[in-house]
Amino acid sequence: MSQPERVERIVIGAGVVGLAVARALAQAGREVVILEAAEAFGTGTSSRNSEVIHAGVYYPEGSLKARLCVRGKALLYPYLAARGIPHDRCGKLIVATRAGGEAEVGQLRAVQARAAHAGVDLQLLSGAEAMAMEPGGLDCIAALHSPTTGILDSHGLMLALLGDAEAAGAMLAVHAPVTGGSVTEAGIDLDVGGAEPMRLIADGVVNCAGLGAQAVSRGISGVPARPVPPLYYAKGCYFALTGRAPFRGLVYPVPGQAGLGVHYTRDLGGQGRFGPDVTWIDRLDYTVEEGAAAAFVESIRRYWPDLPDGALRADYAGVRPKIQAPGEPARDFLIQSPRDTGVPGYTALYGIESPGLTSCLAIAEMVEEWAA
Repeated sequence: MSQPERVERIVIGAGVVGLAVARALAQAGREVVILEAAEAFGTGTSSRNSEVIHAGVYYPEGSLKARLCVRGKALLYPYLAARGIPHDRCGKLIVATRAGGEAEVGQLRAVQARAAHAGVDLQLLSGAEAMAMEPGGLDCIAALHSPTTGILDSHGLMLALLGDAEAAGAMLAVHAPVTGGSVTEAGIDLDVGGAEPMRLIADGVVNCAGLGAQAVSRGISGVPARPVPPLYYAKGCYFALTGRAPFRGLVYPVPGQAGLGVHYTRDLGGQGRFGPDVTWIDRLDYTVEEGAAAAFVESIRRYWPDLPDGALRADYAGVRPKIQAPGEPARDFLIQSPRDTGVPGYTALYGIESPGLTSCLAIAEMVEEWAA
C-alpha cells in the first residue's frame, strides 16, 4: 500500500457523537476527516433509539452520564431551536403502577433524589394528578413529572452537525472502515478499507465507533489492550401503535437494571410507539419478531389497561453497546483521554448508549479539550 496521507485529526464513526466531536474539532481549527464504515452517517445506534431528549434523572451522582446528560440537554435545546431542527419539549411521566405498589413509589422517590443531585427538579404527583395530566387512559398510583424531557428528529440533528463540521472544513468518508493500523513515532497510522483502500496518519484520533469501538482499538497495533473494556450486545425492540396516540407526553415505567423499561414515546408526527425491551444477544441482529408483542402488551397494560387487542405492530430494533455483562450493575460512559488509553493523541469512547444522543454536544465539548 502507498505511503499514508497525513491529516491532523481523524474521527472514527459518524454517529451522532462522532459528528458532534468532528464539528467541535473542525470549529477549533483542526483539519478533520470522519471515517464511517457504513454507506451513510448515523445508520447504527444513533438512528435506532427512542429519539428522546433526556432530562438527566436516572444516573448516579457525579457520573459522566449524569453530568453530560444535564449539560448536553442545556446545549441541545438552543441548538435545535437555532438550526430549526424539529423537536418538542413535551415532558414525561415516570409512573408507579398498581401492580408494583408501594415498592415502585419508593423507586420513584429514589429517582427523584438522584435527579435532585444532578440539579434536575422532578415533582412527585399522586396517581390522580398524573392521570389528570394524561386523561387518555393512564393508570398509576403515583408519578414523577419531568417537564424538560422532549423528543427530536435525530436525523435532522445529525445532518446539522455534519453541515457545521463540513462548513468548518471537515470531510466525511463513507464505506471507509478502519481495518487496522499502528501507533508510530510519526503518529497513528490507520488502514482504511472500502473500494479504494488507503492509509491515513494523524496526530490525533478519536474512536467514536460505537458498537465497533472495541474492535477498532484492538486492531491498532500499539494500543494497549488492558484499558479496552468488554462489549456486550443488548437488543431492544420497538412496536408501533396503530390508531390514535393515547398520551401527549411520554410515559415511562420505573427503570429496570439494564434499561428504562417498555415505555411510551411518540414521534414528531404523532405516531405512538412502545419499547425498548432488553434481550442480550451474541451477534448483531435487528429483527423484530411479531411474537414478542405479547410480552409488550403485558408490560404496557400495567400503566395503560385500555391498550386495544392487536394494536401493536413490529417496528424496528436497536442494539446498545453495553460494557457490563448481563446481571452486572449498569456502568457509566467510558470516555478515555490519551492518558487513559496509553497512546498520545488517541481518545476512545466506549459504552456510549442512552443518554448519548442527549449528551452528544457535551461529550464533544469534553473530548475537544483533549483532542484539539
